[in-house]
Amino acid sequence: MHTGSGDIFLPGTAMADASSTDRTSLDVDGARVFLVPATRASIGSVVLLHGAGSGTDVGVLSVLAARLPGRGIGVARLEMPYRVAGRRAPDRPARLDAVLHAVMDALGRPRPVVLVGRSMGSRVACRCARTTGAAAVVAFGFPLCPPGKPAAPAKKDLGEDVGHDGGREPLGSRPSRLPELLAVGVPVLVLQGDRDTFGMPDPDPARHIEVHVLAGADHAMRTRRKDGRDEAEVVDEAATVATEWIIARLASTGP
Repeated sequence: MHTGSGDIFLPGTAMADASSTDRTSLDVDGARVFLVPATRASIGSVVLLHGAGSGTDVGVLSVLAARLPGRGIGVARLEMPYRVAGRRAPDRPARLDAVLHAVMDALGRPRPVVLVGRSMGSRVACRCARTTGAAAVVAFGFPLCPPGKPAAPAKKDLGEDVGHDGGREPLGSRPSRLPELLAVGVPVLVLQGDRDTFGMPDPDPARHIEVHVLAGADHAMRTRRKDGRDEAEVVDEAATVATEWIIARLASTGP
């Protein structure tokens, strides 16, 4: 259930053992959700959505899961059904979107809430922002177009992201995912490495889309020695910028 204060509370759920920061876990439609309640007066919640080939317990998403509760933000880390089942290939987009909606229903549709996605998860967040009632979206490495695949006219999407983030890809050119970003309808912060081979979206003030460039980073936030910074520095920058932006969005929205 939801108390109305922005925190996520689910009485009767089992204790999670995924990490020391997790408090409870919940199984929903084949997915698993790890819940970390705020440790101070709550201002809202976030739902973390992973990329195709990695979970929410690594990288920048894990850093956010550790930092946000101390800033008054409850965290729900959503692991999609294919990962829970031990499969490598992601579910189809419609299935991913349906799972997110089912999870939001199970959480009591917390308000205000920000959807935070990494690569594939950022696409899910963008597609579902309006229908889940999200106040905003944070997109780490929004995948405009798979590397080496020229953008094709928009058509029915048959799969998910590949390359640095794993997963599957049908044959032939893939359409640009830019329409998903432009149609979000709520404020969006994109954090993109300047070496991301999936492309770099442009900011769009009219649509409230902001872009923060991570110098020296690729799609997975990896860096090169010659760039003079390591991956931990990039992840810290991304998490810090995202944390402050999320707090500002939640504070401006209110319970």
